[in-house]
Amino acid sequence: MGLCHGKPIQTQENESNSHNLSIETEATPANSRTSRASNYFKKSPFYSPSPFRNSPISTPLRIFKRPFPPPSPAKHIRALLARRHGSVKPNEASIPEDNESDIGLDKNFGYSNQFPNHYEIGEELGRGHFGYTCSAIAMKGSIKGQDVAVKVIPKSKMSTAISIEDVRREVQILRALTGHKNLIQFYEAYEDENNVYIVMELCKGGELLDRILTRGGKYSEEEAKAVMVQILSVVAYFHLQGVVHRDLKPENFLFSTKEDNSQLKAIDFGLSDYVKPDERLNDIVGSAYYVAPEVLHRSYGTEADMWSIGVIAYILLCGSRPFWARTESGIFRAVLKADPIFNEAPWPSLSSDAADFVKRLLNKDYRKRLTAAQALSHPWLATHQDVKIPLDMIVYKLVKAYISSTSLRKSALAALVKTLTVPQLSYLREQFTLLGPSKNGFISISNFKTALVKNSTDATKDSRVLDYVNLVSGLQYRKLDFAEFCAAAVSVHQLEAMDCWEQQAKSAYDFFDKDGNRAIMIEELASELGLSPSIPVHAVIQDWIRPSDGKLSYMGFVRLLHGVSSRAFQKS
Repeated sequence: MGLCHGKPIQTQENESNSHNLSIETEATPANSRTSRASNYFKKSPFYSPSPFRNSPISTPLRIFKRPFPPPSPAKHIRALLARRHGSVKPNEASIPEDNESDIGLDKNFGYSNQFPNHYEIGEELGRGHFGYTCSAIAMKGSIKGQDVAVKVIPKSKMSTAISIEDVRREVQILRALTGHKNLIQFYEAYEDENNVYIVMELCKGGELLDRILTRGGKYSEEEAKAVMVQILSVVAYFHLQGVVHRDLKPENFLFSTKEDNSQLKAIDFGLSDYVKPDERLNDIVGSAYYVAPEVLHRSYGTEADMWSIGVIAYILLCGSRPFWARTESGIFRAVLKADPIFNEAPWPSLSSDAADFVKRLLNKDYRKRLTAAQALSHPWLATHQDVKIPLDMIVYKLVKAYISSTSLRKSALAALVKTLTVPQLSYLREQFTLLGPSKNGFISISNFKTALVKNSTDATKDSRVLDYVNLVSGLQYRKLDFAEFCAAAVSVHQLEAMDCWEQQAKSAYDFFDKDGNRAIMIEELASELGLSPSIPVHAVIQDWIRPSDGKLSYMGFVRLLHGVSSRAFQKS
């Protein structure tokens, strides 16, 4: 929950009339929201549905131009949440009340019990369903005399093993990640018989949500850039460590002070989790308006955070949400099926780079979505004075796939690299430099581990990302110069999301056809792609070869860029 400000508790009238449960309903103290005013949601078009109540009957903004057919995607979500909250049987939908399910749960976290001796509690800053946040003054230690924020989580509210683990993991992640300037400073965690106390930096500037509202609902492009650079910087930082936030929204970014140029801080890691680059998570968490499509499909990674950032960017630039509906079920359908509107005011008056930036974050195909590091190198942000491109884990994944590719695919990727634009090459040059090339301009596979270790925290070990990097670094391969690195680290899926893809792909094919294309037999192509010698597969591959000279066709070239596998044929 936010450290300085809370969210409203909905009125009884609205609670009785509304009928859909928000997916933000995670059984975790860390995600609770506090009360500000009962009519707040009526004034704020940006307010996210609360974790522990139903959503308002209607929303003040966008009504969809076409109806969405049933079934509701919220049904299985509610069932999952019911089990997470403590249903006794998998098919039960009841949520336990009070302490009916906490018998036998171990609520001892092993934290210090000296909280009363170290801090003097001050005024309450906000209250939520699972706890409250208050100010305090440090009486001992290195921060003696300093104001802090304390999140107090009653153990009586931890009714399931999952809710206990959520608190434990939040503290673990905060302790491991501390160090980035745009990340809330964690000091210590304490406990006693009744509560857990998480002591953190006190931010006095309020939520990003409040700043948006005081500015009339939107930022100028330059103001939005300054916000996005800070958000992307810290998200790139914890993504590299193998941490996915899973609840990014304006309420979870606080300003340090009330100054206009105050630093922004990411908070509330109560729903965060560890994820390796080759892993997918499947539990549904987050806030309805900001949830990514793949989260609803129960298979997602760090790309889900980038979707949420896209929603925030859309709000900053135009003052409304990209996905609106009257109920959570409607929101889910919109996220899955609807496209954001970019042809209405103020979008026509904004720069084309700004619109392209948001579109590339709100791509429903997570493979085509920008990473945080790539977003920082996007033309819309590239010229901002505070931009610093960090190391990007997607490079590790792409290089690993490249090393195991066939010589034919490597030739195709080398041709594609010749068509890359200056911004695309600029990002790759940054990544190549961060990997520490030798004086003669080469990097070895061991460079990948060395580069990550320089940027690692304890979270890197906890998430087992380091294990993955050790696997990549252990692969036997010759050294890469910049040209081959570009071929290895370019993402074909992301290029496909660009308007110029068709032209770029055709130009790449022309290069390939001139330099690397050669006569190839169907059996050889099947072997190159690792396909079994089945008749249906050969029939498809035959279309990839030009009858006139036996060379790879344009269609075959594009498929080859993706590294087609037998699994892809089985799905088609």
